[in-house]
Amino acid sequence: MKTKTQALAAIAVATALAATYATTTLTSASADSNSGSDKPVHVEVFAPSEGDNAGISGAGWFVDLDVDFDGSTLAQTGFTGLQLTGPAAHNNIAPFPGTFSTGRDDRMPGLVVLTSTTNNTLPGFSGPGTNLANLFNLTGVTNRDSQGTELWDTWIVGAPIAGKNVDTTLTVAVIADLNHNGIYDDAPNVITDQNGDRRIDRRDLKAIGVASNIETVTFHLNGDPA
Repeated sequence: MKTKTQALAAIAVATALAATYATTTLTSASADSNSGSDKPVHVEVFAPSEGDNAGISGAGWFVDLDVDFDGSTLAQTGFTGLQLTGPAAHNNIAPFPGTFSTGRDDRMPGLVVLTSTTNNTLPGFSGPGTNLANLFNLTGVTNRDSQGTELWDTWIVGAPIAGKNVDTTLTVAVIADLNHNGIYDDAPNVITDQNGDRRIDRRDLKAIGVASNIETVTFHLNGDPA
C-alpha cells in the first residue's frame, strides 16, 4: 500500500511539474510574440510611463521615444532631417525646420503615434485614428553604426488634444515598407478601422502592417490646473 501511495504521489508531482512547464512555455512564447523581437525596428517609449498622472489641465505632458532601426542606414529609416519645431511662430523655421501638424511626420515618415481619446473637434484632428507623429517637436540621431540607426523623438503636448481628467492609451509603432521602396516612409495620416470593431488600436496597425513592435502605454491625463 505504501509503495502504491508513493507511486501515485510521484505521478501527481510529475503531472504538476509538466503543467507548470507547459504554462511557462506558453506564457514565454506569448510574451516573445508580443515583444516584436523578430521585427527590424524596435520602439521604446520613455514617457509617459504606465499609470502616470501626466500634465496640467490635459496639456503639458511629454511623449519621449527611441526608435532603433536594426541594420538600416539613416536614409532607409525615412529620416529627412533634424527638427526643432512647434506651433505658430515656431513652425518650420531655422535652424532645424520641420512642419507642425497632425498626420505623417515629415522627418520620420514611417512613425505612427495615436491616443485612444484624441478629439475630433479641433481642426486637423479626426479622433483616435489621427496620426499625431507630425506634432513632435524634436527629432535627432542618437546613434549610427554598422548595426543600424537610432533616432530619438520628443513631443511636449501644448493643448488638451486627448482630453483632460481621463485615462488614455498611447500607441506607437513604425509602419512596414508597404510600397517596397526600401524606406520606412509609409505611415498614413489617419488610421482607419481595419477590422470593423469600431475602435482604433494596435489591431488596426497590425492589419496595415508594422515593421516594429507596437508599444502601448495607458496613463491618466491630469485635469487639474497648475
